[in-house]
Amino acid sequence: MNPLVAGLTRLGLPLAGSAVLGVRGRTSGEVRTTPVNPLRLDGRRYLVAARGHTQWVRNLRVAGEAELRVGRRTETVRATELTGADKVPVLRAYLRAWAWEVGAFFDGVDADSSDDELAAIADRHPIFVITPT
Repeated sequence: MNPLVAGLTRLGLPLAGSAVLGVRGRTSGEVRTTPVNPLRLDGRRYLVAARGHTQWVRNLRVAGEAELRVGRRTETVRATELTGADKVPVLRAYLRAWAWEVGAFFDGVDADSSDDELAAIADRHPIFVITPT
């Protein structure tokens, strides 16, 4: 499914607000791309790693910035990782918006789960606040 979503997003036809994230590889130095689902919440934007500590997460931690692309529009963003209790409301909002696509990766936890249940899985799903550079 990722290649289809990425292809449509590159053409300017994002699936429900998806974007293509481009991050410089921490070893190769080459830009690696993957489709992501940016989330807007309370005036901020977030990237949630539904599949956990993936390569794009590891690369973004090292690079600190990336490109978000939808069609011909490209935006350079700085990324700051969230920790602890700050992740719970973001996870809840992300699951409300995207559970239909990524809910299977959250071990039965959903947007209606308790704060304690969301906190219990939070370490498995890195979250970044993204801001324009």
